[in-house]
Amino acid sequence: MALVEARAWMEVDLKALWANWRFLSARAKGEVIPVLKADAYGHGALPLARFLFQKGARRVAVAAVGEGRALREGGVEGEVLLLGSLHPLEAEEALRWGLTPTLSTLEAAEALAGRARALGLTPRAHLKVDTGMNRVGFPWEEALPALRAVEALGIRVEGVYSHLATAGEDAAFLEVQRRRFQEVRKALGEGYFYHLENSLGLLLHGGENVRVGLALYGLVPGFGLKPILRLLARPTLVKRLKAGDRVGYGGEYVARGGEWLATLPVGYADGLPRGAVAWVRGPSGALCPVAGRISMDQTTVLLPGPVGLEAVFEVFSPDFGPTGLLAWAEARGTIPYEVAVHLSRRLPRLYLYD
Repeated sequence: MALVEARAWMEVDLKALWANWRFLSARAKGEVIPVLKADAYGHGALPLARFLFQKGARRVAVAAVGEGRALREGGVEGEVLLLGSLHPLEAEEALRWGLTPTLSTLEAAEALAGRARALGLTPRAHLKVDTGMNRVGFPWEEALPALRAVEALGIRVEGVYSHLATAGEDAAFLEVQRRRFQEVRKALGEGYFYHLENSLGLLLHGGENVRVGLALYGLVPGFGLKPILRLLARPTLVKRLKAGDRVGYGGEYVARGGEWLATLPVGYADGLPRGAVAWVRGPSGALCPVAGRISMDQTTVLLPGPVGLEAVFEVFSPDFGPTGLLAWAEARGTIPYEVAVHLSRRLPRLYLYD
């Protein structure tokens, strides 16, 4: 289906993405690594990777081998870092696709080295050290022996990193992690690419080499960043309600009579969280309240007056207002990441730069 004929679609503003990238790059003292895991948090990893490499990114980061493979299959040739911790079973695929894995265990390092020898390749990797988050990584106190053990296997360790657990929440513990990471850096020496800060770490405290996701997509208010994604839909039906008409499952909305109602062809299967979407922005810019429960594929909203089926509604907006992703997240008591990654792939994406 052509996008101009679509009844619902998403638009990704590459100009806003580029503005966010420049803003973050100006704050960082070193390299900014775009985090494109989970399909770039619902924004589309392949188009964003192509765009960011074209604009000068030196590497991007994903979480899973399959995500890295998808970038390679899409023609991305730049460095792709696998975050987290490589599982030994993934070693060969990571090598075959030219991905840079993260090592957190000697078992994974041994598997990577063994498969590299069999394939006639020189394995490269980043070393993850745990400075207090306790998810993955070699203990920070054991970073030097871990590094020596990994390099003794013939693996070229190019980078060393850790992850902040409390950026934006507990500044004291953040400083504990920073001190530990500096101890690691002192012990290992300056021959490696060190990276620690995440989005909030950079925005609130500054940093050198940083990995950014939330800020890159403009989902942090108060710093001048701009959300880059919006969802648009055309109604499939517009009608006037009679007094007593009930709308949707459970008939929760009961019409007073005379209201205009539009049915939009998006629902919770497209990522609209039930109970959290209160408003949609109508064709005139006015806020239209959601009437009744959101269905799997449809949402009904009240209108100030009739509109044609060619009218375009902004289901969520690229801002921090009542129709933005942050408003949805706050209504659900969660973070915007969780909402963004559940946006459906069945909605076509249109990438704009104008």
